[in-house]
Amino acid sequence: MAEANPTLRRRQLATRLRELRKAARLSIEEVAHSLECSPAKISRIETARRGVIPRDVRDLCQIYGAGQAETETLMRMAREARQPGWWQTYDDPDFRLYIGLEAEASSITIYDTCAVPGILQTSDYARAIIRAVLPEIDESVLLDRVETRLKRQELLRQATPPHHLVILDESVLHRPVGGAEVMHDQLTHVIEWAELTHVTVRVVPFSVGAHMGFNSAFTLLEMDDPTVSDVAYVESITRADYLEKPAELAVCREAIRQLKALALDPEASVLRIAEVNQNYAS
Repeated sequence: MAEANPTLRRRQLATRLRELRKAARLSIEEVAHSLECSPAKISRIETARRGVIPRDVRDLCQIYGAGQAETETLMRMAREARQPGWWQTYDDPDFRLYIGLEAEASSITIYDTCAVPGILQTSDYARAIIRAVLPEIDESVLLDRVETRLKRQELLRQATPPHHLVILDESVLHRPVGGAEVMHDQLTHVIEWAELTHVTVRVVPFSVGAHMGFNSAFTLLEMDDPTVSDVAYVESITRADYLEKPAELAVCREAIRQLKALALDPEASVLRIAEVNQNYAS
């Protein structure tokens, strides 16, 4: 019987345990000797191919010299790792979880009803979006978040980047985030990204009316590794959910199938974006 795909929480725990071991400059064999287990067990824990009980996490943290607070956090993660799916609050400054998934994915499909997705945003557009959603945000935190969004775009410039399919509701093009100049620069930026072979941008026009994705933006991150589950990322006003259950992923895939059938083709989509963009240039 095949082992179940590791949950997102298990993968996150595995990554952190591997980082702690490397920071302690210990080999897998040395850790296995200290824990009195096989090297294969440590390797499988670090690749999320097997779960790890809180007691083993505690012992590993002791070997690695982790502090009490981190040890307790990782032990809690071990208990939570049996539960598929995870979430984070919207104002959580630690966005490493999503960024890590983004870097692992072989294919990413983004559907948005309100804004250009973060991976394609300009700095001015990102600033306007973040400030609008979090009006009380500290300026230094705002700058950090804008910088993080821009840094994520390095993923699109890698030698073997994941393919990005970005599906935009047409309302995204008409919502003047930051004003006309910011919007003109942003839509020009989207058109430039769409010229890359691994970035496809499609627009769902107003004329289609209501549809399956009418009121719910989401991102589907698909992985090449068959032992690692795909993940759907869904934001709301207060939190972001990471969905892994097969039934949840099936709904997202069906929504994508319908959206692709309704959307303008890539060439017509770019033309529509350019047409709307002319209004911001005048």
